[in-house]
Amino acid sequence: MPTDPRPDQVSVPTGRPPVEVAAVGETMVVLCPAPGEPLEHAEQVAVSVGGAESNVAGYLARLGHLTTWVSRVGDDPFGRAVVRHVAATGVRVDQVLVDPAAPTGLYLKDPGADGTAVHYYRAGSAASRMDPGALADPGLAGARVLHLSGITAALSASCRALVEHAVVDRPLAGALVSFDVNHRARLWPAEQAAPVLRDLADRCDLVFVGQDEAETLWGTADPTAVRRLLPGPRTVVVKDGAVGATALGRDAEPVFVAAPRVAVVEPVGAATRSPPATWPGCCATSTRCGGCASVTWSRRRR
Repeated sequence: MPTDPRPDQVSVPTGRPPVEVAAVGETMVVLCPAPGEPLEHAEQVAVSVGGAESNVAGYLARLGHLTTWVSRVGDDPFGRAVVRHVAATGVRVDQVLVDPAAPTGLYLKDPGADGTAVHYYRAGSAASRMDPGALADPGLAGARVLHLSGITAALSASCRALVEHAVVDRPLAGALVSFDVNHRARLWPAEQAAPVLRDLADRCDLVFVGQDEAETLWGTADPTAVRRLLPGPRTVVVKDGAVGATALGRDAEPVFVAAPRVAVVEPVGAATRSPPATWPGCCATSTRCGGCASVTWSRRRR
């Protein structure tokens, strides 16, 4: 059996227009017991799929945009389920490689009295073996937006090199680089992540960061202070969960958008199931604050 990853066996019509948005990152299978039932006592679990970046691509596809997901999965049933799920949301999956030498990532939800804990089984996963070559495919040429997150930078040295390549070398010429800080404490502690994520974010055009993670990483939850910490991006969007989001452009007054009221079903992993908290106006019909149109959904991060 070959050890090199291969393009996923998905039929891709020729002559299709270039994608508008390329989203790069790991998507995993999620196992979850019944609500309120601790994992150690569960006899059955529900199987679903979760991935922050493919979620963004999926909801933009629903809005009529041409999106593709760039990633790797294992040559296993979970990998095939993940690709099928993402493709069903309208996202192109011809940039997904199947790696016969590594498994598809997995995470488990563990409900408890103090909330829902998360257990990752993603070390050494197929997606953790991504590298800068993931962005070399000519099929990505012409993309208007390249979207990444800090999750990918935490997966492995080669994945961090991929993110650095994306934000420093700009391999997709002319593409706006969008970056969601998305700090995951289970992947790397704040003291290790803080300088890396700040440097990566400051090299991007559009940055999303939660007030809670900004305070954890950089010691401030004030949107104006966060903007001062990140002078490089064209727009910085600071999210405040159920309250709303503030978009701060370089040469424009801050724009605050209140969050609509929603019923919270499951806060953990909400970012992989709900529309992205905010999105750039380059892919929307209306623009505010230096090219950023904001629509906010409630979410909470662990």
